[in-house]
Amino acid sequence: MMRYFLRAVLAWMPTAFALDVYQEPQAFVREVFDGEVEPRVLWITPELRPAIREIMGHDLDVMRVRYWLREGRVAWVLEEVGKERLITAGVVVSHGKIERIKTLIYRESRGSEVRYPFFTDQFKGAALTPEKQLNKSIDGISGATLSVRALTKISRLALYLTQRIGASSDAS
Repeated sequence: MMRYFLRAVLAWMPTAFALDVYQEPQAFVREVFDGEVEPRVLWITPELRPAIREIMGHDLDVMRVRYWLREGRVAWVLEEVGKERLITAGVVVSHGKIERIKTLIYRESRGSEVRYPFFTDQFKGAALTPEKQLNKSIDGISGATLSVRALTKISRLALYLTQRIGASSDAS
């Protein structure tokens, strides 16, 4: 009897949470740079951890983060939990400001409005203040508060990490 119950639960689980892939991360990077760019790696050193914890509210569960750099433009593919599941977003930073943010993979059951341009366009031109906050306010979406917070954290992290790699040129 227990075996049938477990099968029923396991059969139900994949449909219990959404998995919407709006764009594969590799396709996002190719689109941003109009072709292939070699990934680079930023190691999450002990010196970076306190600021990352301040921005994200927790430590990253990774030892390194990939990024792509060409002519001062940096693309990041980062993840943060919305309410219960990871949200994967691509962020492009140019001249210390967000050029573009895009929800790539959305796994939550609600709040997916954060993928639409009416929301993501708010981030364009945002920079990081000395307090590691965005220099402009981001309007929330009713019913998507935690997804909005997740994308805001991702954008702050992308700006901070861009500062750390010194992306004003291709020398890094």
